[in-house]
Amino acid sequence: MNAQTDRFLIDGPVGKIEVALDRPGEGAATRGIALVAHPHPLYGGTMDNKVAQTLARTLVQLGYITYRSNFRGVGETQGEHDNGTGERDDLLAVVAHMRAQPGQADVPLVLAGFSFGTFVMSHVAKQLRESGEVIERMVFVGTAASNWQVAEVPDNTLVIHGEVDDTVPITSVYEWARPQELPVVVIPGGEHFFHRKLHVLKKIIVDAWR
Repeated sequence: MNAQTDRFLIDGPVGKIEVALDRPGEGAATRGIALVAHPHPLYGGTMDNKVAQTLARTLVQLGYITYRSNFRGVGETQGEHDNGTGERDDLLAVVAHMRAQPGQADVPLVLAGFSFGTFVMSHVAKQLRESGEVIERMVFVGTAASNWQVAEVPDNTLVIHGEVDDTVPITSVYEWARPQELPVVVIPGGEHFFHRKLHVLKKIIVDAWR
């Protein structure tokens, strides 16, 4: 992502998990930690996906020490794809690693996901909240509501979707969001991977933090 990206392996439930870490610039104020989940690994999704990177870059700009990790069977992460079930355990292991770092035990936590990553992250957030973890905010982009049982999320979740997304029709996102009375921010002309719209995606997130 940038010259300062650290890549390393941590222990997970079924082997090593590959993690990327980006920090705010030297001297910049740090406001918390964040974790970004990437799109479907069986369709080429990795933590270096351009939308996942945009989420990470934006959160770093906002002052968060930001982690991304590869799901099972992707990059150097061991194990095999588990349809989002084992992947939850892996993300929980990454959160535990984040919390174990010096100065990060009690700082605000932000969770973000793109596409399949929103499905996995929604269930991770549910488990974390049930265990007493406080989540400052969540950011869901291209929420995979048409293909997966995305869990309910906190009412401070920022949901962003492309108007002409033909991978996840926007109507399915409305159906998921409606019972939760959750607003959906729509990017006109945006498709699933937000081609030529990543700058708009970034602006929406930055503005939402103001």
